[in-house]
Amino acid sequence: MEHPDSIRNDVDTLTLTRHIMKATRDSDFVILLNAIQTSCKLISRSVRKAGIAGLYGQAGSENATGDSQKKLDVLSDEIMVNALYNSMVCAVLVSEERDDAIIVPEEHAGKYCVAFDPLDGSSNIDCNVSTGTIFAVWVKKTPGPPKAEDILQSGRETVCTGYCCYGSATELVISYGTGIQRYTLDPSLGEFVMSGDQMVLPSKPKLIYSINEGNYLTWDENMKRAVDGYRLHNPLYSARYVGSMVADVHRTLLYGGIYLYPADAAKGNGKLRLLYEGIPMAVIMEQAGGEASTGLFRGTIQPILDLIPTSIHEKVPVLIGSKQEVQYVLSHYK
Repeated sequence: MEHPDSIRNDVDTLTLTRHIMKATRDSDFVILLNAIQTSCKLISRSVRKAGIAGLYGQAGSENATGDSQKKLDVLSDEIMVNALYNSMVCAVLVSEERDDAIIVPEEHAGKYCVAFDPLDGSSNIDCNVSTGTIFAVWVKKTPGPPKAEDILQSGRETVCTGYCCYGSATELVISYGTGIQRYTLDPSLGEFVMSGDQMVLPSKPKLIYSINEGNYLTWDENMKRAVDGYRLHNPLYSARYVGSMVADVHRTLLYGGIYLYPADAAKGNGKLRLLYEGIPMAVIMEQAGGEASTGLFRGTIQPILDLIPTSIHEKVPVLIGSKQEVQYVLSHYK
């Protein structure tokens, strides 16, 4: 059997760029994905060199939603904004790290509206826990110069969503229509190489629930009962919570189970942002055969992908994972 690093394996390497070119034959979309994957490569390099380059610690500022910014937050944001802004295919950019949408001048603008969290889980950077990048892409629908409102579309209207996980390996998980592909960064090539096609949740998921139980006292009684059911279930469920959404959702996608960040008294609508956290992860999970719900939100229970954002940094509760697990939690509200 050939060693994985054998040069014979390089004669037909299925890279992200090659796959997108063949599957879409859309030059603008290829340029967009090249800008995103280049950003992820640069961020991955920065994360791995953070200690050497003096990039640990606070930047001394806050982002658009009041979170303290780390030095790598600021750097990752600049990397993504520069790559996308100068791609000539984007019209509107929304970053977690910026108060306002970035409007590309009409003479340089393309058709894509991109929302992203450049470095999810950045509070874990200094202790070397997995982090990631999350993104969602829409097509501008209205004529005329780009404006912030162009990106306020539902998750059903995305043309591409995905995340990049910076852990023991750098992995990019992406969906651009139907199905999900998984790519792993080969550092010897500097390319994302396909390592999984048409990913789906396991038919026999592991018994795992993922939630910040430190917020237990702030949840409504229905959510408390649902989590208590996991704690007391026989056979036992395992509690797994990293605190980086990318890491927790990636594990849920591969192993099954459920990830929750519900509404609570402390944060009102929850902590996660709809445009660049809730929507992209909901698309990925539904494409994998799972479910993504808000739980009880604004007096009703609804799929995350049916929500139409009213502002670029709007927050939303998130319940995503295997269908049976999401339905179990929602059953406590009926």
